[in-house]
This record gives sequence, C-alpha cells and structure tokens, in this order.
Amino acid sequence: MKILVTDQSGVEHELEGLDGWRTMEVIRDWGLNIKAECGGACSCATCHVYVEDGWFDKLPDPSDDEEDLLYSTLDKKPNSRLSCQILLSEELDGMRVTLAPSAAKDSEAA
Repeated sequence: MKILVTDQSGVEHELEGLDGWRTMEVIRDWGLNIKAECGGACSCATCHVYVEDGWFDKLPDPSDDEEDLLYSTLDKKPNSRLSCQILLSEELDGMRVTLAPSAAKDSEAA
C-alpha cells in the first residue's frame, strides 16, 4: 500500500508501506525529514503530521496521551496527528499527509 507524504519543502513523495506499519516508520525508513525521536512510543511529538481532508475522519480518535503531546506543539492544526499513532491499513491506502515543521530533524520546536 502507499501513502503520499509532502515534506517541509512542499515536495510530495509516494511511499510504499506494509499493513500494520506505523506511518512514522514508513516516513523514517524512506529517509524523509522526520525526527521520530521516541521511535513510536507516543512520548514526544517529533513525528507530527497534518492529515489531508478525506483521510482524517478515517483515523481512530487520538488517545489522551497523543492529544496532550499535540497540544504542546507550536504548529498544531485541527488536522494534526502523530504519525506513530497511525497504523497503515487497506482503508488508508493512498492517504495523504504533510510533515509539520516541528517534525523536521533540524527544527527546534517540539
């Protein structure tokens, strides 16, 4: 399955992933500019993404921990999610996300 990821420079990348993988893992493993410091433990917000319209409503509601971490980010939007909390599935094949500025490896915001 694929996901379409727009990086912080506005370039869209079509990435292949496997069912059950975390979106963060796919983005990281393809070498895009994402910190992903905690490795998917939902204990930082360095894998912050914006989920495009039409896809956001297909995701399960965020956990309280995810909500708390997103609240602490400087660049939160209504469609913000942590990509470590989005598990790929057939329903999400073709999902579009954009990397948040705070997810960049060289970003000081978190």
